[in-house]
Amino acid sequence: MRICAIIPAYQAERNVGDVTREALRVDALGGTVFVVDDGSSDRTAERARAAGASVLLHPVNLGKGAALRTGMEFALAAGFDVAITLDADGQHPPDEARRLLDADADPEALVLGVRDLVAAGAPRANQISNRISNFFLSLFAGRPFADTQCGLRRYPLRRTLSLDARDDGYAFEAEILLRAVAAGVRIVEAPTRVIYPPEDERLTHFDSVRDPARIVARVVATLALTRGLRHVPAAPAPFPPARRPAASPRVPDLDPRPSQPTAAPP
Repeated sequence: MRICAIIPAYQAERNVGDVTREALRVDALGGTVFVVDDGSSDRTAERARAAGASVLLHPVNLGKGAALRTGMEFALAAGFDVAITLDADGQHPPDEARRLLDADADPEALVLGVRDLVAAGAPRANQISNRISNFFLSLFAGRPFADTQCGLRRYPLRRTLSLDARDDGYAFEAEILLRAVAAGVRIVEAPTRVIYPPEDERLTHFDSVRDPARIVARVVATLALTRGLRHVPAAPAPFPPARRPAASPRVPDLDPRPSQPTAAPP
């Protein structure tokens, strides 16, 4: 089983280099980190490349879901089977990837990181929005989910892409859960550590009011598509693992060559 890390990043020059370097030090991740720069105007791509990542570029900001999809498609085509996803803001210590890899022996399982937001000192607005998302997704899925917004996950690449999730924003991760339930994918939850820096140092593009509303809207749309979560056959994965996908408008600039770590520019 070939494993890699995927880090969706937008305007993340402050932290993406450190997150990349830490991920590369995690033996279980196999020394491969894909950073998907989602249309940043800062030095996100430069910092990630200098830290040793393979950088995939979106020319404009398309959203977290689009960035995750781009990373997964490229990783699958490069021959990887499983991806650990991490947020670029440093919230998820990369060494927590081991918890997800050890959580279940089935390489086809979708493993969700579960944070203790209260113990971690997460902002109250984040705690409330997570509870709202957890409630609705658990209700519609017919099973409890403890953390539906955590970006630290273990994805079986071919199986995940076959679910054909459509959302390009934060709702992608919620949509994946519902489609996985509908398709009978094994879903496992694993407690993980999370770090919330002081408020003046936090970097987030998640709106605790707007984005949960969009997530609920996507949930309702997904329920209609999956006919109330009855089992539906998964679509074929878009690329066989042995082939590299051709460049598309979504990813016009791919630089899959990991550079040697160097000092990041000031």
